[in-house]
Amino acid sequence: MLKWQAKQKLEIQCLKETNVGPVTTSPQYKKVIDYINIAKAEGAKCIMRGNPHKGEGAKGNQFAEPTIFIGVSNDMRIAQKEVFGPVLSIIPFDTEEEAIKIGNDVNFGLAAGVWTSDIGRAIRMSSKLRAGTIWVNTYRAVSFMSPFGGYKRSGEGRENGKEAIKEFLQTKSFWIATKTSTDNPFIMK
Repeated sequence: MLKWQAKQKLEIQCLKETNVGPVTTSPQYKKVIDYINIAKAEGAKCIMRGNPHKGEGAKGNQFAEPTIFIGVSNDMRIAQKEVFGPVLSIIPFDTEEEAIKIGNDVNFGLAAGVWTSDIGRAIRMSSKLRAGTIWVNTYRAVSFMSPFGGYKRSGEGRENGKEAIKEFLQTKSFWIATKTSTDNPFIMK
């Protein structure tokens, strides 16, 4: 009974502090709900919500409840795909090396979050995780001055920062000889 009450208290606290808008498109909404159902079918245990939201404040029909899964292994689709919905999958680990292996064992790498009070660990994890953005002790911090984009199948190029300007440039090299005559112009110099 106490376990159930603690879960309900956590769920109520999380929902009070969570502001989730609708999923932007119908195909994406369907994808989020499908991934939730696939996770359940593959054996992940849903410990919070996991349904379409149709209650108070849901104007329209594309709201997914904030969802938390435990019992997730890294070979499950919920751990391997970019869900882009209010879904959290918890995969436990014992060491930094194990966490890095789990984090990098995916085909995607848009962003990652590291939560730690150890600055050395923050630096080690940030340098070893293969993702375009690493947030340490925060999440979704962005700036137009900082490049944003993913690794692997999470996209090409960068948005924001001076790196984004490079997407619009074509680099050209040219060489001019200052002498008007050369012995053999085809010999590398």
